[in-house]
Amino acid sequence: MDKVFSTRLDESVVRRIGLLAQQLGMTKKAIIETAIQTLAEKVSATYEIDIWKQTCGAWHRTESPQTTVESARGAFRKSMQRHHR
Repeated sequence: MDKVFSTRLDESVVRRIGLLAQQLGMTKKAIIETAIQTLAEKVSATYEIDIWKQTCGAWHRTESPQTTVESARGAFRKSMQRHHR
């Protein structure tokens, strides 16, 4: 599913995206997606970024699961009590 992403860009960048799209017969969206993918690959190769290590490390917590659950339940109770006063 596509999402809308809004940003302010310099006019010269917008013109360059348009020219590239026209020259390559691609959409502006495809130009931007390709540029981001290329940059991401270059960065991950250069800095040896392990995306799985960064995103799947929820089990490496310093607190116990019980503490996490109690904290979440406490926050939920507090927000519900706010509406019942």
